[in-house]
Amino acid sequence: MNIQPTPYDHPDAVALNDAVQAEYAVRYGDEGDATPLDAGMFVPPQGLYLLAYDPEGRPVATGGWRTQDKNDEGYENGDAELKRMYVIPDARGLGLARRILAALESDAREAGRSRMVLETGTAQPEAISLYTSSGYEPCAKFGMYRDYDNSRCFAKPLV
Repeated sequence: MNIQPTPYDHPDAVALNDAVQAEYAVRYGDEGDATPLDAGMFVPPQGLYLLAYDPEGRPVATGGWRTQDKNDEGYENGDAELKRMYVIPDARGLGLARRILAALESDAREAGRSRMVLETGTAQPEAISLYTSSGYEPCAKFGMYRDYDNSRCFAKPLV
C-alpha cells in the first residue's frame, strides 16, 4: 500500500469522504459528520491529509489531522485533531488505519503539537478499539458533538 499526502479537496479524498459520510449516516441515522472542514485546515504545517492507495492505484483509506488551540469548544493549546479516519470495507483488517494513525501522530509531533485528540461515537466500536489499543485515553469532551450522549472523546500525548 502506498500512503501519501493528498489535498483534502483532491477527487480521491472527496470520494472517500463521501463514503465515510454515508457510513456515518447508516450507523447514526443522520446526515453524517457536519463538522465544518476545508482543505486549508490540512495544509502543512497546520495539518496533514493522507490517502492510502492499493497496488492497483485505488484509494482505500484516509485520515488527517488539523491544528486546534484553546477555544470555547473544549480544545486545548497544542492540540492536533484527528479527522476522517476511514478504510473502505474490503481493505479493512490490513493495518492501514494503524499505519495512517502512526504517520499522522509523527507529523503532528514534528509540527510541534503536544496532544492528538479525536471524537468518535458509540456506533464505531472498531474505531474505539483502534484508538484505545494505540494509547488513547478518554478525555473531557470537545468539538461539535461534545453534548451528544453517544459521543466519545480521546487524547494521546505526543511529547
